[in-house]
Amino acid sequence: MTTNDLGAVVTADVPPPGRGASRDVSRPRRRILRRLNPLLVIGGLIIAFLVFVALFPTLFTSQDPAHQDLAAQLESPSAEHWLGRDQFGRDIYTRLIHGTQASMIIGVSSVLLGMAVGIPVGMIAGYFRGRTERVIMWVVDVLMAFPGLILALLFVALFGQSIWNITLAIVIGIVPVFARLAHGPALAFREREFVKSSIVFGARAPWILYKHIWPNLRSEMVVIASMTAAVTIRIEAGLSFLGLGLPPPTATWGGMLRDGTTYLQTDPLFSLVPGLAIFIAALGFNLLGDGLRDALDPRTANS
Repeated sequence: MTTNDLGAVVTADVPPPGRGASRDVSRPRRRILRRLNPLLVIGGLIIAFLVFVALFPTLFTSQDPAHQDLAAQLESPSAEHWLGRDQFGRDIYTRLIHGTQASMIIGVSSVLLGMAVGIPVGMIAGYFRGRTERVIMWVVDVLMAFPGLILALLFVALFGQSIWNITLAIVIGIVPVFARLAHGPALAFREREFVKSSIVFGARAPWILYKHIWPNLRSEMVVIASMTAAVTIRIEAGLSFLGLGLPPPTATWGGMLRDGTTYLQTDPLFSLVPGLAIFIAALGFNLLGDGLRDALDPRTANS
């Protein structure tokens, strides 16, 4: 088991060998429905709510998050402005709602892109072995040697502070996590009887990777992806806190947290509210990952 600089735990658990090994995790959706647990339900509800807020922010507030009223700077909470106003007279609640978009878009899309690149790369390295494996895993090891936040800071500083640049900056640190995660099991499944039988009958490598190796990795990938999403949200908030997130006046939780630190003693809600939002989002993804792990674990499939 290896821990990378993003804070994600990289494992290489392989389901126990036996008859029908390629079908051990072939129906994860049915298994989830049969084995719902409190962690999965609570985490799923939190993430579903945050995604809904990110998609439809105007259902929760009709105000403009960039509208300034300098005459109402740092106004206390009221019936019209539930969380008060910031140093520019902007409604904190409105900016909190719209800040959900940046966190969800960057957090989810970076994980999906990291999976789309890292998993096939790791599977290819484990299946083909030889020079292919050495080159791929050398690159993976080099990338994992750098702190993920440092790589993200460097990328954003070089290419700018757009939402896709920030996403790609985070993806650079996520790809080696999924590549390392997929490599070990692919290496092990390559030696299984059902894979060797497919090779004997003339099956091509892409078909074997998709039909035999990927189904055995799928459940683990879903769990790790959920937990990694919590990490990416914290990284995005960290970049915004350091001034390298989305540029003003775009609302971001990390940017709100940074702006509020100056007024922490006089207006604690200014910083505490976005900090709590980051905590809840990370908690939701972690609970979802723990729930999925319990639901998809093949060692408890018959319990």
